[in-house]
Amino acid sequence: MFTGIVEELGEVVAVEELPGAARLRLRGPRVTEGVRHGDSIAVNGVCLTVVESSDGEFTADVIGETLARSSLGALTVGSRVNLERPMALGGRLDGHLVQGHVDGTGTIAERTADGTVRVQLPPGLAKYIVEKGSITVDGVSLTVVEAGDAHFTVSLIPTTLELTTLGVKNAGDPVNLEVDVLAKYVERLLTHDGREAVR
Repeated sequence: MFTGIVEELGEVVAVEELPGAARLRLRGPRVTEGVRHGDSIAVNGVCLTVVESSDGEFTADVIGETLARSSLGALTVGSRVNLERPMALGGRLDGHLVQGHVDGTGTIAERTADGTVRVQLPPGLAKYIVEKGSITVDGVSLTVVEAGDAHFTVSLIPTTLELTTLGVKNAGDPVNLEVDVLAKYVERLLTHDGREAVR
């Protein structure tokens, strides 16, 4: 579980294409402190498992399902990425509860000089987004300003622009989106008929 508070701007060091998957090597001296094989690190909001780590870098495998649902497949050597380690039990929750399970990719439609960003939504996600609710964009916990039928807007403060990849994203760029998991649970509770399958 993550908080959506990015710890470090990392960098892609290598990309290896595998059958139906990819292996990424990323530089992130801060997030790799004390990291071990099997630990999790969120990369642009996607929870990945550390395969190996040394000298401030780590390697992670990305399966086809993740490549299809996220923008990680578009990463190349030199790409900057938002990195976050999982929240420690008993730690501060400064953002919101983030699973690192991307629901889909949106597209930055517009950004203005005052830090407002409008993101075009993929089909099916608008119902989970509400004004003043939480949304994760490329691993960054943000508050929704406006929730439309096919888009939403957020306002980015200078710190977010400086310390995350959202400061360099432009119109047309894809972003990973994770909606608030509580909204999905509420929907399931309200629509499930309660009948168990007969076996």
